[in-house]
Amino acid sequence: MPYLESLRVFVRVVELGSITSGGRDLRLTPAVASNRIKELEGRLGARLFNRTTRNLSPTEVGKVFYDHARKVIEALEEAEAVVADFSDHPRGTIRVTAPLGVGRRIIAPLIPAFSDAYPDVDVRLRLSDRKVDLLEDGMDVAFVLGELKDSNFKLRKIADCDRVLVAAPDYLARAGIPKTPDDLLKSHNCLLLRFPRSPEYFWTLQTDKGPRKIEAKGRFDADDGDVLTQWALEGAGIANKVRFDVAQYLNSGDLVEVLPDTPPLPAAFGCLYPHRKFQDPKIRLFVDYMSGECRQRINR
Repeated sequence: MPYLESLRVFVRVVELGSITSGGRDLRLTPAVASNRIKELEGRLGARLFNRTTRNLSPTEVGKVFYDHARKVIEALEEAEAVVADFSDHPRGTIRVTAPLGVGRRIIAPLIPAFSDAYPDVDVRLRLSDRKVDLLEDGMDVAFVLGELKDSNFKLRKIADCDRVLVAAPDYLARAGIPKTPDDLLKSHNCLLLRFPRSPEYFWTLQTDKGPRKIEAKGRFDADDGDVLTQWALEGAGIANKVRFDVAQYLNSGDLVEVLPDTPPLPAAFGCLYPHRKFQDPKIRLFVDYMSGECRQRINR
């Protein structure tokens, strides 16, 4: 068992890029995680990582060993899943990722009830508006908002979510109320969600002539959707948001819908997971539960 635990630590350290992050993911202190790596290197008689004060990267031997170690861990998880399916008693860990806003307002509130129903299943939620690589980051399930086109994974579509352009009343009093999509390009500050490989450099609006893609521009951007909402509330510009994400502010009047006759295209919301993962009963139960509950919350 200690050897398998060391393999788990090694795999997560490679995937997350640091001993601290790998240990934290497995609920181990950096010192314990570091000792597990040293024990593994001692057993193998080979150095698995190149270490500097700022960087940790697998050696060539480490890269080869990682490919095999990961297969061992995956085979063990699949074997445990088969047994759990027979015993009707799922157990283990589910690693889940979701965008920040969706994760905070939709996903996170649903997890405690699932945990109460299946107390031997641990759920580890990681939130980020950046695109996550399920395999590279070692995730089991990824909730996504936007284009659902990754054919390498199993896709469960949950709902289409209306999008709205929103701004604070004081911003519109200063900058004027846009009457057409062209007005956005002339004199308005668009608040943009941007990060490396971000797909949202354009806003696609619904018009009577069909979808129209406009190159929205603004003086500043962020990689956190909640920051854009806060900027909009402070009167900094116009944001493109999923309606449920700003519904409370629209209801209170703190934000106003802009260009309601030409709203952005809806955003598809769903979850992705590797095909083999659905054979695992805890993943299957989690995806089924979250899909139904999320759909109800979004459609309220």
